[in-house]
Amino acid sequence: MIENAQEASEPRTYVDRILEHWFEDEDAEALVQGTQRLTRGEARRRLFRLGHALRGQGLAPGDGVGLFLANRVDSVLVQLAVHLIGCRVVFLPPEPGPGELAALVEQSRARAVVSDPLFAQRAADAAGRSAHAPVLLSLGPCEERCTDLLALAADCPAVRPDGVPAPGADEAVTVFYTGGTLGRPKLAAHSRRLYDALVGRVKGAPQNSRRTAVPTVKQVTERVLVSTLLTHGSGHLISVQALVTGATLMVLPEFDAGAALRVLREERITATAFVPPMLYAVLDHPECEPGALPTLRRIVVGGAATSPSRLQQAVEVFGPVLSQAYAQSEALGITTFGAQDLASAGAQYPELWRSCGRAIPDVEIEIRGEDSAAALPVRQVGEVCVRGETVMLGYYEDPERTAAALHDGWLRTGDMGYCDDEGYLYLVDRAKDIIVTGSTSDNVYSRLLEDFLLTLPGVRNAAALGVPDKEYGEAVTIFLATAEGADVDPEAVSVAVTAELGELYTPRKTVLLDHLPTTQIGKVDKKALRAAWTSGVVDTP
Repeated sequence: MIENAQEASEPRTYVDRILEHWFEDEDAEALVQGTQRLTRGEARRRLFRLGHALRGQGLAPGDGVGLFLANRVDSVLVQLAVHLIGCRVVFLPPEPGPGELAALVEQSRARAVVSDPLFAQRAADAAGRSAHAPVLLSLGPCEERCTDLLALAADCPAVRPDGVPAPGADEAVTVFYTGGTLGRPKLAAHSRRLYDALVGRVKGAPQNSRRTAVPTVKQVTERVLVSTLLTHGSGHLISVQALVTGATLMVLPEFDAGAALRVLREERITATAFVPPMLYAVLDHPECEPGALPTLRRIVVGGAATSPSRLQQAVEVFGPVLSQAYAQSEALGITTFGAQDLASAGAQYPELWRSCGRAIPDVEIEIRGEDSAAALPVRQVGEVCVRGETVMLGYYEDPERTAAALHDGWLRTGDMGYCDDEGYLYLVDRAKDIIVTGSTSDNVYSRLLEDFLLTLPGVRNAAALGVPDKEYGEAVTIFLATAEGADVDPEAVSVAVTAELGELYTPRKTVLLDHLPTTQIGKVDKKALRAAWTSGVVDTP
């Protein structure tokens, strides 16, 4: 059967750009997960079949499709298939509880939910609570009341579904879960402008030290490893950026430092992305040593604040391959700090290790005070506000929250920081994580404290919280993950903090742990730490 290529002379969407590559050099590898290795031709044909199978379930352009997926090759393809047929991707991450997941499905108006067999029971429960009664599909056979989408696709034609209109500039095409309150999730909705911006950067504006383009895999790689969750912004973007350049995409089913190192080495990976705790775990692994990954040319670190001392350690181990990126679900691209620039500038100006770089092209940044539309002076701490093509349309089906977050196109990120006179952005905290303490209710920025704690001997990871206290309002409480065999003295830690940061930052309570809890996407889980502290599960020494 003859397959139909894209007829338009210029790609209309990022999926068209991917297919341009997949129609060329058909025997080249496109997608890899362990022993499963799909060529470009195989990936293209499977994508088309999945598109027809989804259409066969009554889905039409503009319909929402919930994706409750694990990291696997077919998860990448089904996400592309949803966009291929003009439907809206609704990412359903694994962390919400039953009630929140059901509210997410309902509020997103998902007409269908595609789940991994591992998540099928939870998907069925969530769909069962929805008034919209979405169709339940699974990527493979399962015991729940789900139709096997892969089996349906096997009987479908391997030609591109036709008659799909290009999405409008202000039409929501992808929705990310980004927290919220119980039963009222926040869903950041993005239009095709996000993907147009990504494809435009892949085409390549020249980089320079004064204004750096968003780090794209085209500039540095041909073999990319995605180890963060595909249903989160970081995993989604690294996958898209890899595929639109024709790179081979490797999928790591579940993060483990040893497994990541093994894949990086054996698959000759040249680019990957980590959230900070993942990077720390890799650096702490006994097999991680200089020269162990000779093909690795780019590690993008983002998703949370990264310790400057750990960044410097990574450069010592891997070389000048560390690139910082700052983004959030509401703005999937804000700043970047290129690897070569970071290594060279950091060596000359050590304070730059704490910066997350400059604004990417076509994105503006302003630091604003509370309830103020005016930008604050250089180096004054305020809320980071951004405007540009990577900013969301708004919160899906939530005009009240959208109005609170967006003003004249400017997004209030909820992050606190400042810019220097060269335009470098420094984050000091999430607004909600600032610790208000002392007799004068001064601000303690947990990011500054955590960065310093990670420079102390024997400390592998650190988190700072403010806990209610009659004397201090909020008492500075620190949680330290210590290295095996390390003798970390809480009193010595307290003395060191006071000497470096001042009395205001002195920890009133210190908790030593083997490891800190992390979320599904690898960030330190401060909610879990706070809950454990409140319930008395953890004790101070």
